[in-house]
Amino acid sequence: MFYERAEKEKVSGMCAAPMPADSALFGSRENLDVSRAVSELQARRPVRVTGSDGGLIALPVEGLDDRRLREFAVLCSPNVPKLIVTQQRARALGIETSTPVALSLSYAAHASSIFELAAGSKRPFAGDAQAASYSAQAAVRLVKLARGVPSILTAQAPALAVETFPPISVVDADSVNRFGADPTGTLVQASEACIPLASGVLARFVVFRDAHGLDQVAVIVGKPDPSNPVPVRLHSACLTGDVFGSQRCDCGDQLQLAIARLVALGGGIILYLAQEGRGIGLANKMRAYQRQNGGLDTRDANTTLGFEDHERNYGMAVLMLRTLDYTRIVLLTNNPAKLDGLTKAGIEITARVSLEVPITPHNKRYLTTKAVRSGHKLVTLKVSSDETS
Repeated sequence: MFYERAEKEKVSGMCAAPMPADSALFGSRENLDVSRAVSELQARRPVRVTGSDGGLIALPVEGLDDRRLREFAVLCSPNVPKLIVTQQRARALGIETSTPVALSLSYAAHASSIFELAAGSKRPFAGDAQAASYSAQAAVRLVKLARGVPSILTAQAPALAVETFPPISVVDADSVNRFGADPTGTLVQASEACIPLASGVLARFVVFRDAHGLDQVAVIVGKPDPSNPVPVRLHSACLTGDVFGSQRCDCGDQLQLAIARLVALGGGIILYLAQEGRGIGLANKMRAYQRQNGGLDTRDANTTLGFEDHERNYGMAVLMLRTLDYTRIVLLTNNPAKLDGLTKAGIEITARVSLEVPITPHNKRYLTTKAVRSGHKLVTLKVSSDETS
């Protein structure tokens, strides 16, 4: 019946009408363009970013080789591509700036040398560096959304090249900068089921899916009463700690402790958020670990790669809590920033419960950095004067 009606409408011309700006099938045009551009960057294909500054074509450095670099240079000819890096990466290269910058590249640059500039060791950059354009800054934000290295090749391209090349995804710089500012309408409840845990607890897993197709999970332990403040733990996914028991961080221990605390408190919720590596993604987390092996702490490892200290966004957590009708909570955390973020978003936090886990030789430096540099409340951690310098 449905298909017969659709065929009649098609014949009568009803299906030929353009889709509305905010379609039930496609969502808003803005979000559609950004989502498609992110997917293209994840596939290591170029995208076009338009803006009042003339716009540009952008290519991620992730997976870059010399052949792809040559083809991109031909596409952009006669303009020479530049490498856009964040202000954090620029400072790691010895450039004092408060905004992303565009690094000039030579015609003879190789893919390996470009990737070294983007994510290699800290060494001064001797070339020309200028403030990145508005469209170039939007391109960096796009590649961050794609969980790539936060640097990107860009160049102005002749209009003819854009028209004749196989279709390139196009997105407006303003749309990129607005994307994700309001998560309302971008989160859907996908499924749920009750699962017995190893601890003997029966938990209800409610799976949400966001605009990127990522699964965000609410693990409901017991039967929390929404008429009272509900114990809640915001937990960023950590494959190494949660699944494989890495001793480098306290994530796995905190997750298990949170479950035990929720049981003791009569029930509560763990929001298990797809924010691996404090929001930088698993591949970049491994790059950060390499830098930690070389002597950097967890915070400097992230910023040297070009990220903020953390790239987490708690907007999804707020929307999940509202969807589940839990807006008065007791927060299980050692991190005051989580309290501030949720409170500003309208979640009432009536109390904080600490989650301090055993300190070991493997995680002490990590926990010390969180306490000294990020303000985490860790009462049991004893920090010597040389560790705070």
